[in-house]
Amino acid sequence: MEAYLGIIAIIVVVALLAAGGMFLLLRPRGKSAPPVEPPEVRPVPGQEQAPPAAVTQDDDAATTTVPPPPVKPAEPMVVPPVVEIPPPSAGRMVRLRARLARSQSTLGKGLLDLLSRDRLDDDTWDEIEETLITADVGVAPTQAMVEELRTKVKVLGSRTPTEVRELLKEQLLTQIGVDTDRTLHVKPHGERPAVVLVVGVNGTGKTTTTGKLARSLIGDGNKVVLGAADTFRAAAADQLQTWGDRVGAEVVRGPEAGDPASVAFDAVAKGVEDKVDVVIVDTAGRLHTKTGLMDELGKVKRVIEKKATVDEVLLVLDATTGQNGMRQARVFAEVVDVTGIALTKLDGTAKGGIIISVQRELGVPVKLVGLGEGPDDLAPFDPEVFVDALLGD
Repeated sequence: MEAYLGIIAIIVVVALLAAGGMFLLLRPRGKSAPPVEPPEVRPVPGQEQAPPAAVTQDDDAATTTVPPPPVKPAEPMVVPPVVEIPPPSAGRMVRLRARLARSQSTLGKGLLDLLSRDRLDDDTWDEIEETLITADVGVAPTQAMVEELRTKVKVLGSRTPTEVRELLKEQLLTQIGVDTDRTLHVKPHGERPAVVLVVGVNGTGKTTTTGKLARSLIGDGNKVVLGAADTFRAAAADQLQTWGDRVGAEVVRGPEAGDPASVAFDAVAKGVEDKVDVVIVDTAGRLHTKTGLMDELGKVKRVIEKKATVDEVLLVLDATTGQNGMRQARVFAEVVDVTGIALTKLDGTAKGGIIISVQRELGVPVKLVGLGEGPDDLAPFDPEVFVDALLGD
């Protein structure tokens, strides 16, 4: 009996061990927990979202940083130039009379003092002649004026200051020319614009005069195109562009050291296309050789005339250069058919007499005078205002 119970106990133990082994063999292996995804963040309407934070991942001790998206730089604002409205040309010389009167100390006042002396002997007349020549009136006009003054003084006998002033005014106006036609021909021809060719030596204020003339014409209600045909001076086209931008005048320009005639032609063609009133062409002012200048300016004029008529050829002269300016004037007069003179830097100079000598030498009138550095200091020449300013009130 006891043996039988022992066998049963052994069988139970073996069965329990077998069941435990089967349980270990059949138990499922452990798995890693699934990754927990972060909750989705929805953007709030109307609220700016911050850029996503950098993401760092551990992968064999390596770190990867995701950069934020690039920010596009803001484009600079282009501010268009302010277009000015220039004043009309009428009355400009009257308004600038005070500046012109600065030259009276040598020419006008000096002559009045000499002619007002009680006794006019030969020495006094020599002083009068010297004063006129110093003021660049020229030898021939000076001799004619002195001769006429001597005759009239003898007839008058005693002279009051008023009589002396009227006497001198009459002689100056006679030499300048009161009845001379000083009209600036800038009227368009039907659908073709008037063309003004501006010539002169560099340094006389040629490009500046071109810009000021454009302002004056626009102030009178004209539509203007500018041609930058001075291609040999790098700053000339940029300078003219600045003048054009200020008053809304389109500027036609070409490559540096390009063909001036081509630029002039394009400017006139643009004027015809846009139906403007006036095309002003600024030309080169080199005087290296007379032949080269003649060929260049002659070509510019011929090319323009294929498209339109050249109505004005304005020669720009510096009033302070005196007789040297006269030599320059003669060279240009031989090259092109000059129709008028623009005399610059006339303010504050004692050389006002150059108006008389240059007109006598070239046989063309002074049409414009520059009386200062301001943009509106170019005025149509008025002989009466000029002489009154020289002699004072």
